[in-house]
Amino acid sequence: MTMDKLKDYLKKNGAVEVGFADISDVTPKKGLNQGVAFYITYPPEVILTIRDSPTRDYLNHYDWLNEKLDSLGELCKDYINDLGFRAYAQTTRNLGWDFGKDNSFELPHKTVATKAGLGWIGKSALFVTRKYGSALRLSSVLTDAPLDLDEPIEKSYCGECMQCRDTCPAGAVSGINWNVNLKRNDFYDDKKCRDYANDISLKHLGLDKLICGKCIYECPHTQKYLKKIKV
Repeated sequence: MTMDKLKDYLKKNGAVEVGFADISDVTPKKGLNQGVAFYITYPPEVILTIRDSPTRDYLNHYDWLNEKLDSLGELCKDYINDLGFRAYAQTTRNLGWDFGKDNSFELPHKTVATKAGLGWIGKSALFVTRKYGSALRLSSVLTDAPLDLDEPIEKSYCGECMQCRDTCPAGAVSGINWNVNLKRNDFYDDKKCRDYANDISLKHLGLDKLICGKCIYECPHTQKYLKKIKV
């Protein structure tokens, strides 16, 4: 095993895309100045079910993706450790579910992923890629291993599109384009989103969850992905 094979190793074990980032300006772990970001996509048929409200199938896949990403994070950490370097997997076990007053981890997976060039942050604060839209979930690993760093993305490519703003039932999306100098709540109202997601989860799932998915479905890049199975 060598460091230049890490991307292939993670993809072989289920990651759809992998990127390497310089996180020296944002790392919460002293000395761990490189980041590995990776994601797994939702099946298109699952996203097609959440046009109007979240479904059990979507919730089940949400939970399964989180578990799979945690497993990948541990595999990534072990791979790096076996080569003699330090690594910290940002798994749910390590991070927990206490996101703090801003409802965000100290170093969000999305930050590592943009710095790794995998995509950008959309107007709804979701991570967006050209190939899969927002129909994915992310994770990341921090390390001191020498990585062949990818080119970061520092601004939005949503342009003038307002689909997520115009269709957000919570009114949480301002329509402002993200860039690296903005904090999330500069362009998106997290509280409005959380309140609506909790209400709709109770209504349609009978569970006290924060599950919606409307902006995932509505993103034009997601729609391109979904067309692969539409008839």
